[in-house]
Amino acid sequence: QVHVVESGGGLGQAGGSLRLSCAASGRTDSIYAMGWFRRAPGKEREFVATISWTGDSTNYADSLKGRFTSSKDNAKDTVYLQMNNLTAEDTAVSSCVAYLRGAHGEQSWGPGTQVTVSS
Repeated sequence: QVHVVESGGGLGQAGGSLRLSCAASGRTDSIYAMGWFRRAPGKEREFVATISWTGDSTNYADSLKGRFTSSKDNAKDTVYLQMNNLTAEDTAVSSCVAYLRGAHGEQSWGPGTQVTVSS
């Protein structure tokens, strides 16, 4: 039905930037919002951001506001996460999730992409 896959992870430098992509496929008309989460080594999964499928509404974790920005490319069914001023604490597996219309709160999660920031 709906599949999402992340890309753009890799090695970043402290103070630098990375941009993650999350491409959706399948019945993308069933998506009403997308989300970003991350899990750092030894830590619980952390909410990062949400963005409406139309791209006109976003929400961020308070601790990440001002550094991370999510956006939507409507022509590509792709959501982005711009990560600026990276620190070593941003090292984590970042995952994208599609929130689907329906009565059961269905979600579709991507496999995740590793972000590693060196000091």
